[in-house]
Amino acid sequence: MVKVALLGVVTIFCALLFKNGKSEYALCISICGCILIFSYGISKLSGVVRLVEQLKGYMGEGAVYFPLLLKMVGITYLSEFAAGLCRDAGYGALGGQVELAGKLSIMAVSIPVLSALLETIEGFLA
Repeated sequence: MVKVALLGVVTIFCALLFKNGKSEYALCISICGCILIFSYGISKLSGVVRLVEQLKGYMGEGAVYFPLLLKMVGITYLSEFAAGLCRDAGYGALGGQVELAGKLSIMAVSIPVLSALLETIEGFLA
């Protein structure tokens, strides 16, 4: 986390140097810093993937919904990242639309999980 924090601070200082004169360079520096931090975070996912596969083996029949849950988490992080980039570029309305599209995508992906939950509740009540 120290590397990420330092990269973020260095990116901010570099972008601030160009903010007044060449603002388009500041935006490019900011986006490059975001992409570097994002790729560093993605590189740390190998341990998480192994744990997820192990948990999936323990779940048995319920493992059908596990990929859907992972899709929802992925959609959340990706839409938050893209919306943040849009806001940093000065396009707040576009960032809001990206977040809205992400929320709608999560809702669409979660329908099978919600349906299974309702079926389980109905089974308990019957």
